[in-house]
Amino acid sequence: MLTDAAPTYYRFTSTPKMPLLSVAIITHNEEANLARTLASVSWADEIIVVDSGSTDRTAEIARNHGARVIDHIWTGFAAQKNFALSQCTGEWVLSLDADEELSSQLQFQMQSMLMSKPTADAYFLKRRNLFLGRWIKHGGFYPDPKLRLFRRTAANFVRTPQFEERPVHETIVFDGISATLDYDLIHHAYPTLTTYIEHMDRYSSLGADLLIARGRTSRSALSFAFNVWFVPHLTFIWNYFFRLGFLDGREGLLLHLYHAIYTSWKYAKAWESARKSK
Repeated sequence: MLTDAAPTYYRFTSTPKMPLLSVAIITHNEEANLARTLASVSWADEIIVVDSGSTDRTAEIARNHGARVIDHIWTGFAAQKNFALSQCTGEWVLSLDADEELSSQLQFQMQSMLMSKPTADAYFLKRRNLFLGRWIKHGGFYPDPKLRLFRRTAANFVRTPQFEERPVHETIVFDGISATLDYDLIHHAYPTLTTYIEHMDRYSSLGADLLIARGRTSRSALSFAFNVWFVPHLTFIWNYFFRLGFLDGREGLLLHLYHAIYTSWKYAKAWESARKSK
């Protein structure tokens, strides 16, 4: 049984019995987060950081932690992550965002699993989302499983492992044996309200692009009212009350309130774009 005691970490080596692990991270001005992320995967054989024109110390921090830094013009979330995956050479690949870190328990479990004979070709990681520094445990924000660890040459991928091309909320397409590891990937998502609002403004624009591509632009007055007003209210009620979001205190209230507003923005921006194109 794993405990909270400090685990012993191993550095992977290129031996027949031990699979190689590559870590893929995309960055842009992530000096506030990157050192923490890289420290949690310092035991990996290969760390690939694909940077899109950072003007802060991101590249310096990455190199100081032994990462290989590749400059690559921004091509969108999915395409950028897929380029990072294409640069990996390990048998196993771990895809991380720059504001994520592996908990010490997850590091130990992942190493132990990879040094044995893994029973699956892909693993979901339970993501612990932090909002204003608080772990959001309810309202659908936990365990928030993400497929992030996978065998690079697994036959069950639709094609070579890559993220599905979409403007936002990109996911890896996989159809095979998968499992979920027991411990948490910690997501330092939004340390301040300012960063959250800025992200939601950008993500709602990307979400609007996805709605437009699907033809969901709220053209009628009824669909406009339903999507811009009713859906956000229903989203808040469902997540905050029925999914117990209120148990996460003031931070939970703010998160669910502003998430509902993000939903309204997304549909409103899709409608605005379609209106302008008439």
